[in-house]
Amino acid sequence: MGMQKTLRALADPVRRDILNMLKKGRMSAGEISECFSITGAAVSRHLSVLREAGLIIDEREGKYIYYELNASVLEEVMLWITDLRGGR
Repeated sequence: MGMQKTLRALADPVRRDILNMLKKGRMSAGEISECFSITGAAVSRHLSVLREAGLIIDEREGKYIYYELNASVLEEVMLWITDLRGGR
């Protein structure tokens, strides 16, 4: 079930854009929202899907929530794909 959630989360281009942004360092939800021309609620939903898939970690600091990449889940996907390809 975990791999299914991860692949579903990675299937959306907005979520992949968010992950690319977070590889540079942690960001607040507001900072992430500023980079898109979609509603804050839509960005929040994308962040929720990424969090549920374990692809990002969130941390509350005061009234702000900061998000950062959880690379260990991406490593699991990469290992699975490498194994699927026969280790090439």
